[in-house]
Amino acid sequence: MQLQQLAYFVAVAETRHFTQAAERMRVAQPSLSKQIKALETELGAPLFSRARGNVTLTPAGESLLPLARRMLADADTARQEVAELAGLRRGRVRLGATPSLCAGLLADALARFHREYPGIELLVEEGGSRDLVRALARGQLDLSVIIMPLQSDDPALVTEEILRENLVVASPSHARVRRPYLRIEDLRGRPMVMFRRGYDLREATLAACRQAGFEPRFAVEGGEMDAVLRFVEAGLGVAVVPSMVLDGRPGLTGIPLAPPGLRRTIALAHRKDVEPTRAAQAFRATLLFFLAEAEHGGELPQGVELIRGVRDSTRPARDAAPAADRG
Repeated sequence: MQLQQLAYFVAVAETRHFTQAAERMRVAQPSLSKQIKALETELGAPLFSRARGNVTLTPAGESLLPLARRMLADADTARQEVAELAGLRRGRVRLGATPSLCAGLLADALARFHREYPGIELLVEEGGSRDLVRALARGQLDLSVIIMPLQSDDPALVTEEILRENLVVASPSHARVRRPYLRIEDLRGRPMVMFRRGYDLREATLAACRQAGFEPRFAVEGGEMDAVLRFVEAGLGVAVVPSMVLDGRPGLTGIPLAPPGLRRTIALAHRKDVEPTRAAQAFRATLLFFLAEAEHGGELPQGVELIRGVRDSTRPARDAAPAADRG
């Protein structure tokens, strides 16, 4: 079994078309078909059903696809790591993060990392924690900033809790809410702006409302973070959001939830069976040192706190520098 054969297989599986797959891989279509046939012969099972021009995966193909993707991603990571050590390239970090984090602290940490390591390529993928965990497992990401706890225990991941953050009820600033805090029960019957399915915030809000004995009333449903905040600003309803996303939005105010309120834990995650590249390790060090500096200077957003173990173990990112030219 060759990596090139697996790459051809994945291309056909994703395009469901041999000619389009050959064009993507920049190879003649007969050569691609020949390699797919050789792979099927070696595995002892057909990978595709070819009926009247329709190309579909067989059960064997369905089983192979996630494994092939992971093997190709791991091979790419290995090439990147060797290239770093050989000084041929400056490196790459593939980072996953939830939209609320991309809109808050992470942007400043990424800017710090780019200044420290201008030659390292940064690739950021936004998504819900479930999607990011799947991307990690497939080898498509080096690190991910996710929300804990995970929906299911995954022994293949290493997680490191770094921040805790309060969730607040966002409402328009002109609404003049005079109460110092709200209870979840106070949201009963109030129009709410709700995130799309797959958002951790959606699940947390629904769970809290149901625990209080009611189903929330949706004014708008299905938004991404920026859309949800804009809908709240427009007066369509309120939304339960992380406190950090309200920084720099004068049109919104965040009303704390009554103690114990709702909180979430933010963690860094990576695959247990693959050591993060040196560039990814440098990003982790930069991020944690940036957060420690922000806490020390009183610059963390209101309602956000650094977890003690992280505070005690941070050090400047330069101590973990990869083999890259800082310029």
